[in-house]
Amino acid sequence: MDDLHLLTAHEIKIAIDSGVEPSAVLDAVQKRIEAIDSKVKAFAYVNKKATQVKRGGKLSGIPVLIKDNICVKDEATTCSSKILEAFSPPYDATVIKRLKDSGAVLIGKANMDEFAFGSSCETSCYGPTRNPWDLDRIPGGSSGGSAAAVAASQTIMALGSDTGGSIRQPAALCGVVGLKPTYGRVSRYGLIAFASSLDQIGPITKDVEDAALLLGVIAGHDVLDSTSVDIPVPDYCKSLTKDIKGLRLGVPKEYFVKGIDPEVETAVKKSIETLRGLGAIVVDISLPHTEYAVSTYYIIGSAEASSNLARFDGAHYGYRDTDAKDMIDMYVRTRSKGFGDEAKRRILLGTYCLSAGYYDAYYLKALKVRTKIKEDFERAFALCDCIVTPTTPTPAFKIGEKTNDPLAMYLSDIFTIPANLAGLPGISIPCGFSSGGLPIGMQIMARPFGEETIFRASYAFEQSTDFHKRRPTI
Repeated sequence: MDDLHLLTAHEIKIAIDSGVEPSAVLDAVQKRIEAIDSKVKAFAYVNKKATQVKRGGKLSGIPVLIKDNICVKDEATTCSSKILEAFSPPYDATVIKRLKDSGAVLIGKANMDEFAFGSSCETSCYGPTRNPWDLDRIPGGSSGGSAAAVAASQTIMALGSDTGGSIRQPAALCGVVGLKPTYGRVSRYGLIAFASSLDQIGPITKDVEDAALLLGVIAGHDVLDSTSVDIPVPDYCKSLTKDIKGLRLGVPKEYFVKGIDPEVETAVKKSIETLRGLGAIVVDISLPHTEYAVSTYYIIGSAEASSNLARFDGAHYGYRDTDAKDMIDMYVRTRSKGFGDEAKRRILLGTYCLSAGYYDAYYLKALKVRTKIKEDFERAFALCDCIVTPTTPTPAFKIGEKTNDPLAMYLSDIFTIPANLAGLPGISIPCGFSSGGLPIGMQIMARPFGEETIFRASYAFEQSTDFHKRRPTI
């Protein structure tokens, strides 16, 4: 079968149970990569020696693409940055170990914004990834390679990481499903950190059932991660039901404001009415501190990034400038040449916010506002079970359109950032298309560890529409 790459993971599991060889699935995916990745450029590294690790697991024979900031033993893991060129970790991230134990086939590393700094997948040292729906447009970021590859059927599933929307935003712009789990639900051990209090690894898939399947494999307590929460992992696939009668959906007025693309607003509001028609109860809510989310996020995120990236200095691994006169000169030259412009911007901003005389004025104040944002959600969830919003304010924009305007780029994540600040789970699912044929995503958030509720609502919507079945022609 030449079209195995077009199937979902749960469809492939049925095919394998019916006699299809797992090697045929891998062969179909590898042929697809060879045929179109020169156009999409979703891959930072293709594992041409990919083989099935274990038979009989939950993902046995399923090809999975890994974001380039998740460590895979003895495979290139560079965060799409020159400063980590030729770096191969000596260990597997916990999520990678769990994928291997499940029988998944790791087919390579996905291109990304350098160190996950970006919303467009344009800051990679490998060059930009392109949106398979329109090759002149961005796929979103920072997990742009993962989302583009899933949309273009270059992989069956993918892992991304989400610090301020970096799974959900590219999933929305590429017309696929992307889930950010609750902070602490998935181990961060082996994830090269951007902002440690915000980062979460999560699935990017073709439909909601695959997202539930993949989350069930990677979730769970890990003694190697002190932020990992020790609570049982439910069978998420059991929450996939079309019955959402009585489910209370909160719609915050702050997410439908001036500046949102009219087609995005229309598509999401129409989708909310679809959910109402399925028996859900729609409740108007308010999240008053939403307007401060972007500035709060970029202070906290940049501060943590400046600290996390201090270790990349050319002394232990990765790129080192060889023309330096002494050790200090080596540090300066290595970091100046190894980091891209956006990474330098985040480091400088974060260092400034943490410096003496500015810590209280910026970082401490941002932490206080973060608490206010979290309290907004707690009050809202007293009135509703889920919160439904647009995922992004616009469909995918042109490559190069916002590279010279960092603030405009940062605002691309305005609807996704609050979930990270509050530690909430959130999913983006396809809910429509613009008049130009570009995907539009709807975001559903729930209480901490409320992934089952998210899956219930998103699956019911998905089964009543066909947006998730549409694929780009490329």
